[in-house]
Amino acid sequence: MQFETLAIHDPHTPDPATGSVTVPIYQTSTFGREELGHRPEFFYSRIGNPTRQALETSLALLENARFGLAFASGAAATMAALQILKPGDHIVSGIDIYGGTYRIFEQLLRPWGITISYARDESTESYARCLTPETKLIWLESPSNPLLRLSDIRALAEISRETSIRVAVDNTFATPCFQRPLELGADIIVHSTTKYLGGHSDVIGGAIALNDPALHTIIKNYQAAAGAIPGPWDCWLVMRGIKTLKIRMKEHEAGALHLARMLESHPAVARVWYPGLPSHPQHDLARRQMSGFSGMITIALKGGLPAVEHLLHRTKLFTLADSLGGVESLAASPAKMTLGALSPEERDKRGCTDNLLRLSVGLEHPGDLEADLDQALEGIPV
Repeated sequence: MQFETLAIHDPHTPDPATGSVTVPIYQTSTFGREELGHRPEFFYSRIGNPTRQALETSLALLENARFGLAFASGAAATMAALQILKPGDHIVSGIDIYGGTYRIFEQLLRPWGITISYARDESTESYARCLTPETKLIWLESPSNPLLRLSDIRALAEISRETSIRVAVDNTFATPCFQRPLELGADIIVHSTTKYLGGHSDVIGGAIALNDPALHTIIKNYQAAAGAIPGPWDCWLVMRGIKTLKIRMKEHEAGALHLARMLESHPAVARVWYPGLPSHPQHDLARRQMSGFSGMITIALKGGLPAVEHLLHRTKLFTLADSLGGVESLAASPAKMTLGALSPEERDKRGCTDNLLRLSVGLEHPGDLEADLDQALEGIPV
């Protein structure tokens, strides 16, 4: 079946008990047992819940994975994926990653005795130069946050097969609608379901998809023991979002491409990063490993931070906010928000300058969004 059909017709609907065309919300902490010596499939909701199971099955279907696991947040999913490591292990990470992931690496993993190296750029050679005998995991975002850099997932997977190193891909920006990292050879996919999968800025969640039974056992055991799981209502909200994911992503992409072309020719804009533009450094790679380019744009303004503040003060349809992937358009300053906890030196290493503005293009009419950005850019020195 095609993607949009799988998103709507999962194995849990209609509900076999009632015929409900949506998965019921099993809002319960515990389940009755028939007898003392019998352990049913569901007995305590931290360990398993039918609504969460339905979400996990849907996530696996969309990523063409054997297993899906749901978590209380994208950060919780990241922590769960990292449980395949032990003290003394080494991670090679992309240089341009979400600030929350960087904090996990530096503030939580290093004290445990896990070391991290950051590739100088997104090239496969840059990752390869960082490998050591202790390397057990390559971690990347593609496209990355906030500079929308792409890494060659297939090439990195080939390296991993030669060295028994696992490859984990944060697929939040692309979603399974536009990219399937497992099919390119990756071992683990991580999502913040808060973003495009939920799609309505009304839920916090995370997810993992994978094929390897041994890795699944490690991560599922951590899920049950640590307990950072989403409640049934949150699971239901993500499933609701998944049903319209294909049509939303196509509209996000169409709006983003329209605005990226407009911004690329604007005199106040120094640079535009959008994988769908021929000017993007990895545009050819994007066309090979993605089926669409998503709804995220990052721009650099010629007027520096004052220009960013000017635009954010004037915009009417782009809301200044820390998230992305919802139906409404959002804007953020990576240097002051998502990567604000990093030192200026660390931000400089990553190319995160003060004049950057990250745009999450929503589902408003592209003409209205263009007009809003055009008037907000007025008055910026060029």
